[in-house]
Amino acid sequence: MAKRSQYGSAKWRKENERKKKAKEKREKRQAKGKSLAAAKEGDTVKVHYTGRLDDGSVFDSSEGRDPLQFTLGVKQIIPGFEQAVIGMNPGESKIVRIDADQAYGPYHEDFVQEVDRDSFPEGSEPELGDQYESSSSDDQSLVVTVIEITDSKVKLDGNHALAGKDLTLNIELVEIVVTENQA
Repeated sequence: MAKRSQYGSAKWRKENERKKKAKEKREKRQAKGKSLAAAKEGDTVKVHYTGRLDDGSVFDSSEGRDPLQFTLGVKQIIPGFEQAVIGMNPGESKIVRIDADQAYGPYHEDFVQEVDRDSFPEGSEPELGDQYESSSSDDQSLVVTVIEITDSKVKLDGNHALAGKDLTLNIELVEIVVTENQA
């Protein structure tokens, strides 16, 4: 009887070892497949990032928040950021420098204008840094920032705050949520 149980337990151990090795092989294949799944246009991805200006100051970061989720190729983010993520694998990190023309574009002097101070609503006292929504000549909504105030005039800037600035981004691809083939 003892021989039979030893034989049975040896057979059981051998079967468990075979299953364990098969499982390890499957996991290795899956891990290898994941590492080959680079982000591409049409994929929805999640990234953590920190953006810095040339002086080292941080202008934005996902630190302490959920990762930023977006779909590659549909212009939800600046072009240079999107191009940096294409080709990355989940878990990969990189630091990229993005020129102004691939970020928020050049600074346009013609987006700066002076208006009469009395053109603001009665009781409204504009202050430096205040932002207002305005309409352009073609009825497009435009956010302008107060950059200078005199007794009779207010200077407004319609450029994005990061226009004309090169950016450095530290990017980590957290996950490819949906690939183009799965959608």
